[in-house]
Amino acid sequence: MEAFRVFRVTAVAEAFSWTGLLVGMYLKHVSHTTDAGVWLFGRVHGALFVAYLAATFWVSRAERWSLWRTFFALGASIPPLTTLIFERWVTRRRPAAEPATATV
Repeated sequence: MEAFRVFRVTAVAEAFSWTGLLVGMYLKHVSHTTDAGVWLFGRVHGALFVAYLAATFWVSRAERWSLWRTFFALGASIPPLTTLIFERWVTRRRPAAEPATATV
């Protein structure tokens, strides 16, 4: 699987897990109904956070990102949902793939 595709999938999944964790924290700390959301999404988000970091290093090396772009990609994993913003930004700035040529 292509490094950039793995990066995009993990960036989106990490953002969705952040959303689940935020909902779980609301249910636990504000409405005091259950802590199951924090229990479940805490684990899911932790795994996806590590997967996002690994995918960032992989795509950074594969696509020869600058140190600054890599730094901002890693920093995007800290605030909630920022991986989505960074993923959209870097996708728009990525050069278009060259069309495949038929070889006979």
